[in-house]
Amino acid sequence: MATVRFAPSPTGFLHLGSARTALFNWLYARHTGGKFLLRVEDTDQTRSDKKFLKEILEDLKWMGIDWDGDVVYQSQRFDIYRKEAEKILAEGKAYKEGEAIIFKVEKGRTIEINDIIHGKIVFNTDEIKDQVMIKSDGSPAYNFCCAVDDALLNITHIIRGDDHISNTPKQILLYEALGRAVPEFAHMPLMMGADGAKLSKRHGAVSVEEYRKEGFLPEALVNYLLLLGWSPGEDKEIVTLEEALKLFELKSMRDVQSRFDAQKLRWLNGEYMAKKETKELFPLVRARLSLDGFDTNGIDDGYLMKIIDLYKIRIKTIKEFTELADYFFIEDFALEEKGERKYLSKESNRKNIELFAEKLAELDDFNPENIEEICRALAEKNNFKAAEIIHPARMAISGKTRGAGLFETMELLGKIKVIDRLKKAAKKHK
Repeated sequence: MATVRFAPSPTGFLHLGSARTALFNWLYARHTGGKFLLRVEDTDQTRSDKKFLKEILEDLKWMGIDWDGDVVYQSQRFDIYRKEAEKILAEGKAYKEGEAIIFKVEKGRTIEINDIIHGKIVFNTDEIKDQVMIKSDGSPAYNFCCAVDDALLNITHIIRGDDHISNTPKQILLYEALGRAVPEFAHMPLMMGADGAKLSKRHGAVSVEEYRKEGFLPEALVNYLLLLGWSPGEDKEIVTLEEALKLFELKSMRDVQSRFDAQKLRWLNGEYMAKKETKELFPLVRARLSLDGFDTNGIDDGYLMKIIDLYKIRIKTIKEFTELADYFFIEDFALEEKGERKYLSKESNRKNIELFAEKLAELDDFNPENIEEICRALAEKNNFKAAEIIHPARMAISGKTRGAGLFETMELLGKIKVIDRLKKAAKKHK
């Protein structure tokens, strides 16, 4: 049975590259009916922070990634590492240098691995210096505690980034010294920015936590990370975690670097948003409104559901909802400067929306069809285009140049509010 592990370090938020590593490890374990273990590499007590650990665990759960058994903390295993190091020392395979215990690397050896993703990789031990197992302060060195844990936890496959390839021969030597079987390796090419450089802050958000706050859906982020290194085939881009579990094969992962495209992720998130049931988006939107400072106590649930219905096919993230639909909940909404100059500075446009407001006041049934009929009839009677009402009217009632269908929006805002906003905008800009 396959046993894999994900080993985050709680010195920062969960990086997208690490999240992808966790995802593919989890997929392999679940696809093969194996185990997915979580090991926290917190030996650096000065940099490790419980705040980051809590966030990492929450991010994994949010992505739908669970783990088997209890979380293993390296900070609680120092005695185990020392015991294993002293065994190797007693066998003459290591030496002491002060309080440090150092493994002797046999020179002149060739170490060959058959990487599941890259194929054959060859190393020469002449290029590897002796390896510290226990530092002079009593703490374990990275490669040694990793090898000990992988050995004692019976890890069969190590799936990680290309940046760890240089650690692989060192750890193999340590597995051998421990008298343990060497796991299989699969090194994934690193995830790069759109410009081909290593993904960093200058490319935008790089942590799962930032995308959660932005209002991305976990299904969309997981889907996108899946596509960065693997394909479900047939040029398919929308793939659920459930589908991936059936289709995933480790050997089908690509051995070329993937480029993270934030716009592609936004598009994908928009696809998931549009397909979501409104009732599923409702708690996310209500929570976002509160987070952004809107008073949600006076917002009727049914009213909010209708607004979500109107906007869910037009937004890419939950955060965009509050940015585009704020005018439903407040009166002092901002007007886009460019749109204000373009549509409300013209005297003819102001007259048009004033006339529109007067005609709307005569409506008994304030529905989209009747509102549109009045708009187009007014334009035809006065010999101008309907757009000369529609664009300034949208600016007047929402402060925006884009949004949901104008007439559906007006119905939801209600007759009194719409007429009031049209008249105010016409007078304000005279």
